Amino acid sequence: MTELEARLALFANIEGGHTFWSNQISELGAVVVYEKLLNGGYDRIKFEKLINNLRTVNIGQLNESLGITGSIFLTPDSPEWPANLNDLAAVPIGLVVKGDLSALNERSLAIVGTRNPTPYGIRIAGDFAAGFVDREWSIVSGGAYGIDSAAHKGALIAEGRTIAVLASGIDVAYPAGNVRLFAEIAENGALISEVMPGAHAIPVRFLNRNRIIAALSQATLVVEAAFRSGSLRTARDAAELMRPVMAIPGPINAPTSEGCHRLIGERAAEIVTSVTDAIELISAL
Repeated sequence: MTELEARLALFANIEGGHTFWSNQISELGAVVVYEKLLNGGYDRIKFEKLINNLRTVNIGQLNESLGITGSIFLTPDSPEWPANLNDLAAVPIGLVVKGDLSALNERSLAIVGTRNPTPYGIRIAGDFAAGFVDREWSIVSGGAYGIDSAAHKGALIAEGRTIAVLASGIDVAYPAGNVRLFAEIAENGALISEVMPGAHAIPVRFLNRNRIIAALSQATLVVEAAFRSGSLRTARDAAELMRPVMAIPGPINAPTSEGCHRLIGERAAEIVTSVTDAIELISAL
């Protein structure tokens, strides 16, 4: 078994964001970890399900599923691998990518926020996406309804590139209403997933997806977010990576802006009110 095949087998059977396995594969290599698992090198009881899955894994079928979906399996050894992801505590074992691989290494801004935005939030997300695209930045987001979709659409309308980091397989339209948007993103930028095609979104995959959004981007902008929001997790992931975090203020009594105001109040994000503000802030850091 080659290093690439071993990595693909492990990728298909280990949930993303697992620090232990990420470090083991980085330090020992995928083939060594794969063989150790099959030969009793790791706790057989603790990892029984993983070991059993690896014994029956079919590399041909895994490659076929990639081919059918028109996607490519990237690893940290691939020339196109986005080096920014190597800053993560749990570097992805690999990524399934559909679209233009060169988009992964362009200067990019993450725009995140609530799935239930106000018209104000939708407009701001689209305007900031277009403004950054005009300055030759790409836009990264999570492909969800709301602020994510507004950011992706703003980039596309401005004839720029955008990347959607998905919590499901590359061929699973989640949310279903964004099927057309995902097709447009794949044509102009890229779709990224840390799971194999066909895999459905589950809660842990949204958290794992958020860390990739934060790591892939030079900076993160939170447009609208509730007091408790997955977008705040993305912001904190970015802060842990020492990447600039920015937040858009809203009305003081707006629930959709409570998360942004919380970040600003805790000095976890810088307040920005224009694209020029944001560019100057990023350039100064």
